[in-house]
Amino acid sequence: MQQLKVALDWTINTNHTGFIIAAALGFYKDVAIDVSFQLPSDDNYAITPAKKVELQLADVALCPFESVISYRTKKQPFNAIAIATIFKEDVSSVVVLKDSGITSPKQLVGKKYASYKAKYEDLIVQQMVNNDGGEGAVEIIYPDKLGIWDTLLAHKAAATWIFDNWEGVAAATEGIATTHFKLSDYGIPYGYSPVLLVNEHVAFANEHTYKNFLQATKKGYLYAANHIDEAVAILKKHVPPPYNAEDFLRASQQYSNKYYGNEQNWGIMEPDKVTAYLQWMQTQQIEQQMPPMNQLFTNTFL
Repeated sequence: MQQLKVALDWTINTNHTGFIIAAALGFYKDVAIDVSFQLPSDDNYAITPAKKVELQLADVALCPFESVISYRTKKQPFNAIAIATIFKEDVSSVVVLKDSGITSPKQLVGKKYASYKAKYEDLIVQQMVNNDGGEGAVEIIYPDKLGIWDTLLAHKAAATWIFDNWEGVAAATEGIATTHFKLSDYGIPYGYSPVLLVNEHVAFANEHTYKNFLQATKKGYLYAANHIDEAVAILKKHVPPPYNAEDFLRASQQYSNKYYGNEQNWGIMEPDKVTAYLQWMQTQQIEQQMPPMNQLFTNTFL
């Protein structure tokens, strides 16, 4: 049995369904891999998932593609690389409560935005506001990461970034009216999120194990898409309340299933999509010099 530690990016949710299904139904054990999961709540996000891989506390991290760029471009680069994506398209958005009266990103000028403190997040949000014609700065605040959604609900912030398939569905299920701003609607060709980040040297030195891991994970996601009732029943055991309500999990899973991909393309990252995002970041001078794409992602393990 090979041991792999996977650092999840959030409390267990439908972004993680494939991992949970693969573990519960023995898909990992079928390929002789013993997978354990690390949750941000274990240390209240003191160490990010990507940082855990750098520190060799985890083997795989779920994180936005920006984390790979960040680790490759820092003063002392770490050989992070993305080996798969969970979703084929962007399922996130910047969101506000409808009762805030905000109907356009430009109206966020002078308003509070609850940030996760990701390296490029604040710059991306400000650029979206600028692209919409906003003249002035958004006020950035940094609440406790695991409580950011509650910050919005309590009107302590006007906006934040969410996964539409999770917080978005939760809001709709609870009758909370929201307005969503997709980055792509405001001239930002956003990349993949979340991706599976690994240590490039370790992964290629253990290529067989990482390939088997991705095959079993893929099997978990596609199984969930084709057996939604069973997937929800399994996921329900791992999701803390109040998000373990069956109706909500089913709605979230149905939303997510549309973006997982299929047998042929699950996990694959498209070079054109990555290129567009990297070029946009350079045009905006978010990063002056980008590493070559083959240092940022690979489909080799798929």
